[in-house]
Amino acid sequence: MSNIKLINPFNNQPLQNIDQGLKDNDGNFFPCKNGAFRFVKDNNYTQNFGFQWNKFVTTKIDKTANIDFTMKRFFAATCWDKENLEGKNALEVGSGADRFTQIALDHTKATLYSLDYSEAVEVNYKNNGPNDRLFLFQTGIYEMPFAKSQFDKVFCFGVLQNTPDIEKSITSLINMAKPGAEVIIDFYLINGWWSKLHIIYFLRPFTKKMTNEKLYGLIDKNIDWLIKANRFFSNIGVGNIINRFLPVCDIEGTLPKNLSTNQMKEMCLLDTFDMFSPKYDQPQKVAPIKKLFKKYGMKDIGGGTIQYNNSKVTLVKGIRQF
Repeated sequence: MSNIKLINPFNNQPLQNIDQGLKDNDGNFFPCKNGAFRFVKDNNYTQNFGFQWNKFVTTKIDKTANIDFTMKRFFAATCWDKENLEGKNALEVGSGADRFTQIALDHTKATLYSLDYSEAVEVNYKNNGPNDRLFLFQTGIYEMPFAKSQFDKVFCFGVLQNTPDIEKSITSLINMAKPGAEVIIDFYLINGWWSKLHIIYFLRPFTKKMTNEKLYGLIDKNIDWLIKANRFFSNIGVGNIINRFLPVCDIEGTLPKNLSTNQMKEMCLLDTFDMFSPKYDQPQKVAPIKKLFKKYGMKDIGGGTIQYNNSKVTLVKGIRQF
């Protein structure tokens, strides 16, 4: 498995790759199931993500949806299209169905270690495996099965705000990087109290308690008129105000242009479910994340909100010093 040292994250013992899984010296065994090594149970706080990615297997995957939206977002954030990553080890934390996994494999030459806390790892393997440059793990951001300071690149996209402890999540990611390695984290942005004047913050206390099936059914039942209403208010110039109070994703600000009717509906279903289902939702400001980067040994820290296509993404990046 390349040159990355694997450890049992619960006792720090080294792991050996044996038939059908990984094993430590005490006999603790972590099976490889459907292409991924399993360190956690499916029934955890991310089961909503497993549900959504198993339902929308290829919805946001560039090569199957015939779009380049994810590729543009990935390279706008990383600038890795300007680097030769052959022989480098990259760590992806929170892969989902493989939206960014596919881009990293197809457009860089890095060896990719990819993990997700949910059973979405199975979808990732269906979309990308088997591949000699891909190693998949179902595990959490706090239980990563790697010895510290090994990776040349660490990225975590679309995940930070959905973790229980922001500072602990950031330190976990930084710990995985070698001295001199790059860490990139993006997150949902909050500018101030007015950012909370959004329908998501009024409804999530109720929707996050619903079963996945009930919440999805409710969204599916209403998605057609919600899309029409969103477009209507955007077309008459009041979308920035009114659409904040429609229980549907930000169509103008987050979705690709020129989608077919079916693609638009699928992406709206997916993104709206993603808005209302997570147990944790903690949008962040840029300055505090930069301070945490500095606190935990990062240098050349940059970030902010960057534009790609008609959309924006907010991130912080830096280089580990020691």
